[in-house]
Amino acid sequence: MNIWWAVTATCLGCYALKLAGLSAPRWVLDHPQVQRFAALVPVALLAALIAVQTFAHGQALHLDLPRTAGLGAAVVALLLRAPFLVVLATAAVVTATLRHVLS
Repeated sequence: MNIWWAVTATCLGCYALKLAGLSAPRWVLDHPQVQRFAALVPVALLAALIAVQTFAHGQALHLDLPRTAGLGAAVVALLLRAPFLVVLATAAVVTATLRHVLS
């Protein structure tokens, strides 16, 4: 039964957070620092998610060569200004190829 208290509290917290965002006055949202923060937070969160998925195994750091090589290939494709689907395909192909070769 304790899990349902946690689920309910999380739901209420998410709702309150959404309501606070919708209730924010326009002058707060138009502030340049708030707009810069809102533009950069998704990039930081995505980078953190990629780092965790690439270099973590459970609760320990783990250097997985195929994942790291796939990430490197994606970075190279991004630097070459490849379209997003090409970046994803490049990372997937490099990772899959190395997994096949190393297994």
